[in-house]
Amino acid sequence: MAVVSVSMPDELLDRIDEFASEHGYTGRSEVVREAARNLMGEFEDQRLEGRDLIALVTVVFNYETTSVEQRLMALRHSHDSLVTANLHSHVSDAYCMEVFVLEGELTDISEFVGQIRAIQDTLTVDYSVTPVDSIEHMIESA
Repeated sequence: MAVVSVSMPDELLDRIDEFASEHGYTGRSEVVREAARNLMGEFEDQRLEGRDLIALVTVVFNYETTSVEQRLMALRHSHDSLVTANLHSHVSDAYCMEVFVLEGELTDISEFVGQIRAIQDTLTVDYSVTPVDSIEHMIESA
């Protein structure tokens, strides 16, 4: 097995060590391997391929110490055809939440989420994906 060196903030490393201990992992390598497998599998869902999708992407960041908001807006404007709505909200005293509503294909949504995750200093990036035809089917059935 290859050995890989990864840089990460001390706080994240502490969380990984604590997680490994609390959940019975043999060490941080096992946690990182599982996280990588899960991340790689997120957008490999064959049921979503070739379908028109809507996605909700939520990003939380500390606005006092970073330029995340600026980078998110640049990303938003470079994906104008994908982003159908965008909401900015203040959370607590030092945090902001950016919510993006996307409509498009899996590869485009995957790329957008990946680019957000690559922005340094984002605290959380969560998303959900729903096929548009599933929504249309629910409406027709009602």
